[in-house]
Amino acid sequence: MTREPDERPDAEREIADPEPTARETHSRARELPSRARIVVIGGGVGGTSVAYHLAARGERDVLLVDRADLTSGSTFHSAGLVGQLRADPTLSAMNTYSVELYRELQRGEHPPGFVECGGIRLACTPDRVLEIRRQIGWARTVGLPLVEISPSEVRDLFPLTSTDGVLSATYLPTDGYVDPSQLTYSLAAGARAGGATIATHTRVLGIDTADGRVTRVRTDRGDVECEVVVDCGGMFAAEIARMVGVRVPLVPMSHQYLVTEPLRPRDGTRLPTLRDPDNLVYFREEVDGLLMGGYERNSATWALSRGDRDAVPADFNGRLLAADWPRFEDITANSVRRVPAMADAGLRKLVNGPEAFTPDNEFCLGESEIGGFFVAAGFCAHGIAGAGGIGRVMADWILDGEPGLDVHHMDIRRFAAHYRSPGYTRKRTVENYETYYDIPYPGRERRAGRPLRLSPAYAWHVSHGAVFGEKAGWERVNFYAGNAAPEPPPALGAAPGAAHGARKGAGGVADERRPRGWAGRDHAPAVAAEHAATRTSAGLFDESSFAKIEVSGPGAATLVEWLCANRVARGVGDVTYTQMLNARGGIEADVTVTRTAGDEFLVYTGTACGTRDLAWLRRHAPRDGSVRVADVSGAYACFALWGPRARDLLAPLTPDSLADADFPYLTSREITVGDVPVRAGRVTFVGELGWELSCSAEYGAALWRTLAELPGVTPGGYRAIETMRLEKGYRVWGSDLTPEVNPYEAGLGFCVRLDEADKPGGFLGRDALLRVRAEGVARRLACLVLADPRAVCLGSEPVWLDGAVVARVTSGGFGHTVERSIAYAYLPAERAEAGTPVEVELFGERYAAEVGPRALYDPRGERVRG
Repeated sequence: MTREPDERPDAEREIADPEPTARETHSRARELPSRARIVVIGGGVGGTSVAYHLAARGERDVLLVDRADLTSGSTFHSAGLVGQLRADPTLSAMNTYSVELYRELQRGEHPPGFVECGGIRLACTPDRVLEIRRQIGWARTVGLPLVEISPSEVRDLFPLTSTDGVLSATYLPTDGYVDPSQLTYSLAAGARAGGATIATHTRVLGIDTADGRVTRVRTDRGDVECEVVVDCGGMFAAEIARMVGVRVPLVPMSHQYLVTEPLRPRDGTRLPTLRDPDNLVYFREEVDGLLMGGYERNSATWALSRGDRDAVPADFNGRLLAADWPRFEDITANSVRRVPAMADAGLRKLVNGPEAFTPDNEFCLGESEIGGFFVAAGFCAHGIAGAGGIGRVMADWILDGEPGLDVHHMDIRRFAAHYRSPGYTRKRTVENYETYYDIPYPGRERRAGRPLRLSPAYAWHVSHGAVFGEKAGWERVNFYAGNAAPEPPPALGAAPGAAHGARKGAGGVADERRPRGWAGRDHAPAVAAEHAATRTSAGLFDESSFAKIEVSGPGAATLVEWLCANRVARGVGDVTYTQMLNARGGIEADVTVTRTAGDEFLVYTGTACGTRDLAWLRRHAPRDGSVRVADVSGAYACFALWGPRARDLLAPLTPDSLADADFPYLTSREITVGDVPVRAGRVTFVGELGWELSCSAEYGAALWRTLAELPGVTPGGYRAIETMRLEKGYRVWGSDLTPEVNPYEAGLGFCVRLDEADKPGGFLGRDALLRVRAEGVARRLACLVLADPRAVCLGSEPVWLDGAVVARVTSGGFGHTVERSIAYAYLPAERAEAGTPVEVELFGERYAAEVGPRALYDPRGERVRG
């Protein structure tokens, strides 16, 4: 590969493309309005898309401001690839909408340069072949025409490619690429046509708030009163958010690609985009040459202060970083391996531009804790593909109060307090960038920034051989390696990592429960042992990571009653399982609520849901000070003792009666256990008798030690809990339950109190549920039992019924008591009855299954009640 002689080694380089339009140049001289209902900050592809979609919804009072010219941030140097399929169906839907929008714009007065050339993804290892077949299954569930093609078909579509080492590939004919700057100007033109005002060369100096809401944007051209601010600042987004005290965890990463001189003559054909994740590279056509980039293992952050906080220079507009050839050498070598013509290609330019990445590679969208302050940032180098969908989601969120889709994994509220640390954010972001193209095997755990949040019993877990997972910064026990004899290593000559056949455990007996394929990679016999111990005696689980939220004050009962679909303001000590809903009746949270005093409630929710659920409660709390909402997760340890012997084992440790008459199911009491004062709640997530025991954190180590030393108790981990909840039919928020699902569809109608006598004043989402009850539901969550117990689902697999894909698996796994492979999916309501035959597609193969009962284990709930 040859470089042009005028390649300059300067630290930063100005770029003249694109030229501002006459309208842009003139915008500086025009008077800035003194008021706009909505102010969008940032004139890249995100900001213009938000403005475009607000205008398309009929919102005329929109002002977009940018510190320089449109596209002068990360947008102008984006590679412009437009891929649609992602593991997440919501993001796939957003990207698919982007393609539909770009097609429409291409036919209009301001075409964005969209080229629908198709896209190829290569597979060069057996596991990568399995991955692309899994992706084909995802595509079927979202209606994308993704197909598997052979290496020879790859050559036919992309003649410059060498297929050495290529085993297979996928092809999506509706993928393509777009000119990022032209797209931005096209969206801007549409926004203006809809009534929006765009003011370039307008620098934001500050944002004012009053009573927790934005009121004014201050600029170097005057102040603008407003009701809503949308931070679309790209790599400047975190700095903008700091003006109102909001943390946006993102890191500017140096991302490079090069553009070659012509490699083939113009012949009227278009090369598809090409991704080779095993070699960490991607390609697309650029005029007659190629644009090639990748995700190197030795990444580089940019513009971080000594404390790792983003510090992008104030004058960094329309500029690039210096070429970093040493860091790009491996990517270049890989590109030559895939496209040999790259070795002798002339180089037009090497582009090194900063892109804002988040710690989990998901967008950062939604309303912050400051009312009216929205964020649309952290596009992680795939914002061009998602820009259309981002704009639509954000417009709906701003105008309707809800995004209309399940975007909880993109919601700015997902980030817990530790992401306020720039150092932690950097560690996670760098790891995420450097593993961008890695295969996401089940059970994959992130390593950066660990350990961070620790249970009081952590030292005990370590000393007893715990194997940890991490969620929301918490170290959580997956299982204890010593709870089952380890499996011997594979015989010499066996394929490394092979998990397709049953392996032999201790004593030479084959472990017949090891699932086939990827689900077997992470198989641990200890999980089955912990499962069995809980079902037959008692299991002890550390749930200290569960999020705990205190709601107190004279208005507390009114608030929780309004937000919860079930009756929760009952007697002191009563525990209620309930959902919090949005106005559409969708499930925003799945929680238990304990009334601990007349004006005090304790909300327990999932580890990863705490920050979001806290924000939901605070958003709806009155501003008169009558309600206090506080996160107390770290203040309390929580241990669950579950199993048929739980009462007998716990009783000698407390003077309080645990009898059914004195301590019924779904009640909570303050008692002592050993030397420790605890709040005991008689609840379960495994379908067995038992209690969750919460205590102040300083007592946690002593309480755990007391319980773990009981004869007949087996400490266990979260993977055993997962297998038991699957058998029992308990739902999980974020997979089985989402904001797009209502309680009747999810089989949780028993948690809904529509009668005014039960809930005077109603609750949020009640009107929507009244309509649902009157009209009926079109789908229901069904338990599927696969005929082959070793064919285990990982999630998102297609479900076939009568020769068509009708659903996707929401969650799945193996039930060790019922000895069956279990999956859940939303089927057409009329076919969600027990006995209905279906098929589940795993890695391209269909497996017979049928709808089972709602709960495979103890369907009458007798064991829960002891």
